[in-house]
Amino acid sequence: MKNFKPNLIKAALITSGFAFGATSPMAFAQEAQAGDDTEVIQVTGIRGSLMRAQAIKMDNTSIVEAISAEDIGKLPDTSVAESLARLPGLAGERRNGRTSGLSVRGFNENYVGTSLNGRELLGMGDNRGVEFDLYPSEIVSNILVYKTPEAGMITQGIGGTVDLQTISPLGEERTITLNGSYEKNQTDSGNPDFDNNGHRLSFNYVDSFADDTLGLALVVASLESPRQENQFRGWGYAGVNTTPENTFDENGNPQWNPRRFDGNDTVAVPDGSVVLGGHDSFTRSALLERTSVAAVIEWAPSDNLKVQLDALYIDFEENDVRRGLEEGGAEWGTSAYNITGVENGLVTSGYYDGFFSVVRNDARSQTSELTTFGLNVEYQLNDDWTLEFDLSTGEVDKDITDIESYSGVGRAGIADRPQTARSWEMTSTGVMYSDHPTIAPVDLTDPSLIRLAGPQAWGGALAPIQQFQGNDDFGPATAQDGFVNQSVFDESLDSIRLQVQGAVEFSIFTEFEAGIVYSDRSKTKINNGFFLTAPTWPDDGPIPEVLGVADLSFIGINGVLAYDSLSLFNSGFYTSTDAQLLDTNRLGDTYKVEEELTTIYSKLTIDTEVGDMFLRGNIGVQIVDADQSSSGFDSVNNAEGFVNATEVSAGDSYTDVLPSLNLTLEVAENQFIRTAFAKVLTRPRMDDMRPNNRVSFAFNDNQILNADPRQGPWSSSSGNPFLKPIEANQIDLAYENYFSDDGFFAISYFYKDIKNWHESSNVQIDFTEFYIPGFHQSSDQTDPPFQAPATFQGFNSSRQDGLEGSVKGWELQGNLPLGNVVDVLDGFGVVASATFLDGDFDDGSRIPGLSEEAYSFTAYYENSGFEIRISGTKRDQFLSETRGLSLSLVNATDQGGEQWDAQIGYDFSESGIDALDGLRVTLQGQNLTDEATIQSNGNDPRQITQYQTYGRNFLLGLNYKF
Repeated sequence: MKNFKPNLIKAALITSGFAFGATSPMAFAQEAQAGDDTEVIQVTGIRGSLMRAQAIKMDNTSIVEAISAEDIGKLPDTSVAESLARLPGLAGERRNGRTSGLSVRGFNENYVGTSLNGRELLGMGDNRGVEFDLYPSEIVSNILVYKTPEAGMITQGIGGTVDLQTISPLGEERTITLNGSYEKNQTDSGNPDFDNNGHRLSFNYVDSFADDTLGLALVVASLESPRQENQFRGWGYAGVNTTPENTFDENGNPQWNPRRFDGNDTVAVPDGSVVLGGHDSFTRSALLERTSVAAVIEWAPSDNLKVQLDALYIDFEENDVRRGLEEGGAEWGTSAYNITGVENGLVTSGYYDGFFSVVRNDARSQTSELTTFGLNVEYQLNDDWTLEFDLSTGEVDKDITDIESYSGVGRAGIADRPQTARSWEMTSTGVMYSDHPTIAPVDLTDPSLIRLAGPQAWGGALAPIQQFQGNDDFGPATAQDGFVNQSVFDESLDSIRLQVQGAVEFSIFTEFEAGIVYSDRSKTKINNGFFLTAPTWPDDGPIPEVLGVADLSFIGINGVLAYDSLSLFNSGFYTSTDAQLLDTNRLGDTYKVEEELTTIYSKLTIDTEVGDMFLRGNIGVQIVDADQSSSGFDSVNNAEGFVNATEVSAGDSYTDVLPSLNLTLEVAENQFIRTAFAKVLTRPRMDDMRPNNRVSFAFNDNQILNADPRQGPWSSSSGNPFLKPIEANQIDLAYENYFSDDGFFAISYFYKDIKNWHESSNVQIDFTEFYIPGFHQSSDQTDPPFQAPATFQGFNSSRQDGLEGSVKGWELQGNLPLGNVVDVLDGFGVVASATFLDGDFDDGSRIPGLSEEAYSFTAYYENSGFEIRISGTKRDQFLSETRGLSLSLVNATDQGGEQWDAQIGYDFSESGIDALDGLRVTLQGQNLTDEATIQSNGNDPRQITQYQTYGRNFLLGLNYKF
């Protein structure tokens, strides 16, 4: 930067007290530290963090947002995800009570590139997206969010790129930091075998040796974090039969159709009205356990050579239980119901006469292990040119075991079992149940009544197994007492990068950079599943070991019996039947995706003057050659009902060209206009790239005998191994005004023209080759001649290239130290942002992760050792994902929400007490308003399909630095 005046940046960087990551653009920060005549004033805490982040943002030629740690091992928040969610243009998504997902400019994490020190970072999710709450904040020195790319940035996404940067230890003085916190959730555990207490411990070590030619940074962190949750989940909303005619009982007496009127014939139900069809609600308790080790070693044996080795290891495990009830309601559970209230097409209250309640004791165990290594060698060829070599490898292993265990008032088919009758009322939190007006309640907490067996006639899918074994009397419709989903993921990423850069003197260009990168990525998913049958079949028996009662008072029900279903499965208590034999979903969702990318790039740095204004920036291009392939199974049921599977594989290769231009014009001192033009892409979702095809046949007479392909029995679903990347052409324009060392405001506008989004497609195909006489037939045809389906045409659903759309938005942000306004307010400050987005696809479908409005606000006070901060975020509804059948991801609408956190602390370094120098104490409260996470059915927010509350969370922390 020969022309740009870096006085503000140097001032901010010098106050850091610790160095930035190896890939940070703050190259001259070390120069400032090395200068003998520079007075180094270390500033930590909130204001120091904001100043360094502002300096990074100001100096970058791309449009970026930045977060800087308050001190070594201490981000402004306890989570990387929480910190990112406060940035303009970004919005966090809570999952299971923690901010985990992240949207950048309206695109969720599956469409956002994530890197660690400039290298692509593997996620622990089902796809490419990173679950940001699983990465320890203690390893982070800075986080940069690139909203506009440049040619040398290999990890990209159409939303943007998040780069986590670790500390650079070379030349640093020895620093040892210990962090510890005690965590407690305000909500008592609803399950007797979990509590609401947790802790967090970390050790940070930074030092330099051998005359500052060798640097070491080491972080060891351990976390146990509890979560409590109460969840109502509605099955959906069924249409009400509003036929007005009377019905008659067996004696010929008229009865009003209960679907239309209550017993007093007072409530008329308009045509098109809907009613809650059932629910499965539960109280959830979870414990996340994470152990992390990160290390950075830097070695500079000479002025010309620098070697850096990075390593990161994360061992993550989360265990949770979800105990509650699954109950059918009106229409989908029973026709014996009465309506007592209806409003604008939604039935708001009523009662039904009975359903065999399924007591659910579900549990999930998820384990993940990430290991990544990186080696970077930088050699100074001469005064102007540098050669850089980078090698990295990473691997993630993830296993999910999710068990459903059913119990109730006795096995299906046993006579004289009591049915649960309830009254219900729709509320803003879903539903509230109460006793039926005339039928006595059933006590689902009574150990003498509740039996370990499925009270519903589930298990028809087991029929082929029983018939094959000659056990026709096994009663397959009563043989399923649970189910286990087990998904196993394995992913690896290896990358090699060679780069050269140096000074040039050509017109407006001052530096040239070029390189080549080769990466090899592979992801495997094995989708296992097992039907479970209790060993007491065909009878039922008591629950082997009752732990207590799970509390369901949040929906008006006293509770259900609690037991450890996962231990029963792991011990071999249940009889397990491999679902792969019967269910095409298993091998139909088992696959391996591989991709090799070769990227060549070049970039010219711009540094010149326009009149008396400084102009900086870069122009460059990437050429990406892709070779992708995937393998899996086609699956279909044979005449005996078993799965026939055929191995399949396919792939494609292609080349993309990605130009980019970034320009920054300093129109006045510390005031900048930035503009950028670029083509960006996101690689296809890996679950969409599977080659699998699964064929389904509906054994339903109405469908079998229907000649309309859309209403017939045939259907199939498949992946698409030929998908091309999602692309967007984007334009950015921003104005930034840095009016003080720790204050600024900015406004920016962007437009993304989306090309080649992957859309859901239903294509009519011929299923004749899958027809099996005697198997694919009407149920009333038991002997030859068989009645074949009325049509062999049906539809195949898959993902296809070609959908287009757009996203545009405004981002406003500012950091105002109030001491700049009135001296008496020195130490007070406000940081705020607002984001307004508008976007969709040409077919009217929604952008996944886009909220039309998102806001963040932070007010802080920092003076004389006292630190106080209150922060809030708010976002509108957005398209999200949730776990569906077989742990698959399905679309869901999240209603958004508002979350407030607060922190108060004291730094004893300001106290004058030498014995306590280096000690900082903080108390933090999260989710102070106990904000709920809400998903609804379609565009009617009253039709709640999921309502989750988690309670407030509190952390008492100690930080000691010496």
